[in-house]
Amino acid sequence: MRRTQSVYKPVRSHAEYGNESGSVSTMNEHTPVEITVSADNAGGRLDALLVQHFSEFSRAHLQRAIRAGGILVDGKPAKASHRLREGEQVTVAELATPQEGPEPEDIPLDVLYEDDWLVAINKPPRMVVHPAKGHWSGTLTAALAFHFRQLSQVGGTERPGIVHRLDRDTSGVIVVAKTDPAHHALAKQFAERTTEKEYFAIVAGCPDRDRDVISQPIGVHPHQREKMAIRAGHPTSREAETFYEVIERFTGFAAVRAIPKTGRTHQIRVHLAHIGCPVLCDPLYGGRSQITHAELVRDSDDESAILDRTALHARRLKIAHPQTGESLELTAEIPADIEAVLSALRAQDKTR
Repeated sequence: MRRTQSVYKPVRSHAEYGNESGSVSTMNEHTPVEITVSADNAGGRLDALLVQHFSEFSRAHLQRAIRAGGILVDGKPAKASHRLREGEQVTVAELATPQEGPEPEDIPLDVLYEDDWLVAINKPPRMVVHPAKGHWSGTLTAALAFHFRQLSQVGGTERPGIVHRLDRDTSGVIVVAKTDPAHHALAKQFAERTTEKEYFAIVAGCPDRDRDVISQPIGVHPHQREKMAIRAGHPTSREAETFYEVIERFTGFAAVRAIPKTGRTHQIRVHLAHIGCPVLCDPLYGGRSQITHAELVRDSDDESAILDRTALHARRLKIAHPQTGESLELTAEIPADIEAVLSALRAQDKTR
């Protein structure tokens, strides 16, 4: 199957459409579309207005573009359900051309396991799992499309094989389905929480306890759209539970094993920050994106970064094989950048 990447492209201004219906037949590479809401469209939904003007796109596709931030109302992001008012200015800054899937890219992959039903990858840090705004190339899906002839299509053409996700800066084990039956079987395990997931993290600060369970509901942050937060009783909140154990303590830091029982967005990061020990170099929940040698090693004048990504690694994933039902344990060694931080912390503590 041919796979081509979805790419957001600027389109022509409304005045340049060349027909009264506003349907786009060609797209200019530079100018965004500007649509002024008329009295006839007032009170209608934003996505319905876009369907009128961009009939070549499905409503679902246009809704994805709205969620991605490519559509603005009076200069601000809006929801697909936004009720329009006469005179509002709708700006179509970016609109993805729907195509068949990620374009294959020859990106090396660290394959941990492979058979006819699934493949397990040791995802490197800084790799986005599937295309999203600002990350159209260099994704895991693009690499998978190049290296594997068959991938499941349950998740849609834009996410072939993808059963679950890891955040961009999180490294480690991710399992990919090759067939649709395997995808359904694996997705069911994640949904029913029968998988075992173990993460390794370095945290800033030292937990008071050697081990504990953090049980706090997680919902969307009240002010920052890209963040999650501990929010009891909020409509977006869902129960979340994480077991953690301190593996090694350092002066001002700790190495932690974390096992999430639920799978909420940013769960481990939010929970560890909640107990005062955010994951090291977590810009969202720890307030900084890197740490230097000099900050870790006393008497060092090396101001270069020893770590510039979130110190979180998906170390182990245990599943039931989707075909045989046998237990399958997949592990990924702690990567070199996190090991470098551990070595520096150990060496520093020896000199104290």
